[in-house]
Amino acid sequence: MTPQEQWLETNTRYLMARWLAVRERLLPSKNSEEEQIVSEDFEREALDIAATMDEPPTLDRVCKELNLSAFERDLLLLCAGVELDPEFNELCSRAPEHQHLLQPTFHVALANLPDAHWAAITPASPLRFWRLLEVDRRDQTLANSPLRLDERILHYLVGADYLDERLANFFNLVRAPKTMPPSYSKHAERIVNLWASEEPPIIHLTGDWQSGRPLLAAASCAALDLKLYSLSATDIPANSVERETLLRLWQRESLLLRSALLLVTDDADAESLRTARNFMRRVGGLLFVSGDLALRSETVATVEIDLPEDSEQRTIWEESLGPLAARLNGQLDEVVSQFRFDPERIRSVGRAVRENVSEADVEKVLWRECRVESRAPLKELAECIEPRAYWDDLVLPGEHLQTLGEIAAQVRQRTKVYQSWGFALRNDRGLGITALFAGPSGTGKTLAAEVLANELELDLHRIDLSQVVSKYIGDTEKNLRAVFNAAEQTGAVLLFDEADALFGKRSEVRDSHDRYANIEVSYLLQRMEAYRGLAILTTNKRGSLDSAFLRRLRFLITFPFPDSAHRAKIWSRIFPAETPTQDLDVLKLARLNVAGGNIRNIALNAAFLAADLGEPVQMSHLVRTARTECNKIEKQITTAEIGGWV
Repeated sequence: MTPQEQWLETNTRYLMARWLAVRERLLPSKNSEEEQIVSEDFEREALDIAATMDEPPTLDRVCKELNLSAFERDLLLLCAGVELDPEFNELCSRAPEHQHLLQPTFHVALANLPDAHWAAITPASPLRFWRLLEVDRRDQTLANSPLRLDERILHYLVGADYLDERLANFFNLVRAPKTMPPSYSKHAERIVNLWASEEPPIIHLTGDWQSGRPLLAAASCAALDLKLYSLSATDIPANSVERETLLRLWQRESLLLRSALLLVTDDADAESLRTARNFMRRVGGLLFVSGDLALRSETVATVEIDLPEDSEQRTIWEESLGPLAARLNGQLDEVVSQFRFDPERIRSVGRAVRENVSEADVEKVLWRECRVESRAPLKELAECIEPRAYWDDLVLPGEHLQTLGEIAAQVRQRTKVYQSWGFALRNDRGLGITALFAGPSGTGKTLAAEVLANELELDLHRIDLSQVVSKYIGDTEKNLRAVFNAAEQTGAVLLFDEADALFGKRSEVRDSHDRYANIEVSYLLQRMEAYRGLAILTTNKRGSLDSAFLRRLRFLITFPFPDSAHRAKIWSRIFPAETPTQDLDVLKLARLNVAGGNIRNIALNAAFLAADLGEPVQMSHLVRTARTECNKIEKQITTAEIGGWV
């Protein structure tokens, strides 16, 4: 017999001894003196059994945690006995004066149990406040109404350790992790110390490792021999009656199961957050709150959980990759610098590499699997662009190409400069690499971003700021937070299109909307500076950008409208080698005063036109598609531009 099985058996013996003590006082065949003597014998037997138990019996736990008096304990046993002792109903049914004991009542308890007190039947009493007993009022008076023991309490008394089934659809058990990064032990120790105080505070969990919050909470609870259950703010009933029932049942379970609660407010809407605040104020007990819910109180302690430090991530990578780590020729440092994965995702990538690697391509497979893994967090928030452009596809002045090369170099060498060369220790603010690409539409801003992503072998994610910005107060900041929290783990190049939608000159504060708009700009500036990857912003209206914003950018490149010489280069490279062409005059084509993006559209449309006619691309096709493109952009095309094309 296992120790647990032995404890359950002893607990049952204790419970039955306590029940028999109550039963003797109610059986109709004995006089009162004899009943008392036998009852006291059973009570002494129960105390002797309890003395042998390492853990207190469940009945004693209920009495202690829910503050039951001796009379309330015996009344609870009276209701439990109907379920535990089938012979009791038969014995009682033989005596007409005790027929009603088939369903116990307050009246019977008050008349037969010692130390009886009327307060036990009031709504504020533990028996009714904690919903230990169900009262079937119907047409009866309160004292004569049948009583039934709550099923969950019955199972708890006999040692069944499970969460009340009425809570099972709302609360989830969070298991403690087998291991945690060493840097998180200090957080767990702090939580344990905070909860050792007379008034344990609410622990507010924030930081960019969202999936690590429940792990740290569970590890802290394990150190205190507590269970941890999580509840999403979106699952709290909006109906006040249903919410009150949920609240009361959880409070009861948290005491009986020695449990703490993790209230998850991430991704909750405004209405759910209001409901969560109401729930949080009343729930009591040991409470974690995960998310960006604003908590301002002396009884709140904030713990910020960021992703593991680089050294810890490297250790996890080495453990996950096993012998393959030694074959990476120093690339592991670059992987750690570029991809900020949590331990679960590192192990996932490690498994994928071990399953797909060959003798010669460890580095290639590792980098590829990291890119694949990094796409998931931003999947719903941004468009992933597969970079296909190379340096030869860019037609820009030499100094612009040189600046783009410097951007790529800073991304590649940031670990060496920041960590090995100590710049991060000198100033840990503004370590993000941010660039603004300004210029008219079609001048190559997005193309340049593709080139950088291709050069760095990273994904390019485009975020349309015009879709992120919301007219509702606080929503823009929430959307931006979601983007950056996801991006921190990807290592991707972020491309913010239409930057002027948010980064315009900050307005004078005339009302609350202006004030919140300025907060949103400041928040984004802060997150950009802290972002470890490369963030590129594009705008067609450089003049509309706040000067304070421009000062905080690392790079600023103004893409010029292409002159005739640059247009000729673009035309000379615009058609793939496989495209059949005939008698194209690049110098004549370059006279058309349009940007590179328009040139691409003209060339592509001409290719479709020629293919439909079964001909190679010729100047006659380009004349037709050039007119179409210029009409689209409302440009007046002149004879000087297209004269002599056909």
